[in-house]
Amino acid sequence: MSGWQRGWRAILDLFLKSNCPLCDRPTPNVLCPQCDRQLQRAQFPRSQQYRRQNPPLFVWGEYGGTLKRAIAAFKYEDCPQLARPLGHAIAESWLKSPLVPGDRLTVVPIPLHPEKLKARGFNQAELLARHFCDLTGLPLQAHGLSRQRQTQALFGLSPERRQAELAGALSLGKGFQRQPPPGGVLLFDDIYTSGSTCREAIRVLAKYGIRTSGIVAIASSRRKGV
Repeated sequence: MSGWQRGWRAILDLFLKSNCPLCDRPTPNVLCPQCDRQLQRAQFPRSQQYRRQNPPLFVWGEYGGTLKRAIAAFKYEDCPQLARPLGHAIAESWLKSPLVPGDRLTVVPIPLHPEKLKARGFNQAELLARHFCDLTGLPLQAHGLSRQRQTQALFGLSPERRQAELAGALSLGKGFQRQPPPGGVLLFDDIYTSGSTCREAIRVLAKYGIRTSGIVAIASSRRKGV
């Protein structure tokens, strides 16, 4: 490579680099190598990612440290580019898990209320699911479910209050109103806490004869079985 070619390459590399959304270091990728390594440390051991329940649950990592910071930046600091490394990380681990079934699955993200969607500009579960589907090859139905009613934050509420708050909040979306899925549904969310939202989604889908085959999330607090 000649001197002028090396010079142009250096200039191009400079302009193509962006800053890591977690530490602000220049990086050619979404995350810098240091933050990417720290993020990988949040991943649960494979034996703890899969929970045998009905339906089965798969969670990639522990909600804390760099993963918690990445999710906060993604959702609240206008960093939708973080959906790609997070979604791909879930997909790579999920493909090695016992949750991968033989029947046809359709990925359905937990929806946001239209007002919250307008304010944020994107549904974080849908963006994660899109990148998850890029690697797994599963079809995505972004409008399988709809959120009809805005709900208050569920954190800190009792199980009874959570269920009462969610009652009637979700309904069948226009995607499945037009055409039901050919097989089971894989619900997709960013953070799995008590499971109240997913249980309500499962109830709504079952009302229309749609089976939920599993749940996938990027993060959950560490607990027995996860």
